[in-house]
Amino acid sequence: MSATTETPTRLQLMELLAAIGTAQWRDFAAAAAHHGLTSTQAKVLAQLNGPLPMRALATLLVCDASNVTGIIDRLEARSLVRREPDASDRRVKNVVATDEGRDVIRRVREEMQATSGALDTLDAAESTTLYELLARLRPGMEKNA
Repeated sequence: MSATTETPTRLQLMELLAAIGTAQWRDFAAAAAHHGLTSTQAKVLAQLNGPLPMRALATLLVCDASNVTGIIDRLEARSLVRREPDASDRRVKNVVATDEGRDVIRRVREEMQATSGALDTLDAAESTTLYELLARLRPGMEKNA
């Protein structure tokens, strides 16, 4: 930031984060649609780095557990996820991405052209700085999620 540039206000920063988040979400949704997924179905696949209980998915998606059942039903019908009983509590059903599901979400992320194009405008030092700043913000942003 140059010496003549004023420090942005917290509101300006929040508005910029919101605009970037919205644009990234639109890009994500478009890439997901290319693979026959809704943005919510793709978001589920993106969250499955390991087994995740249905209730935890409902919390991440900020929706009712009954909505998650329908989402998982449709993903399971396409063999993108599977349900399996939790090892410690067999009443709990965990959702696990299949190899095909992991491949689809990888392709969705690779096809996010607007996001990739915007990031390509940064040089290596700027990318590193942005990554470090976002990594510092992430824990506080996810704390209440």
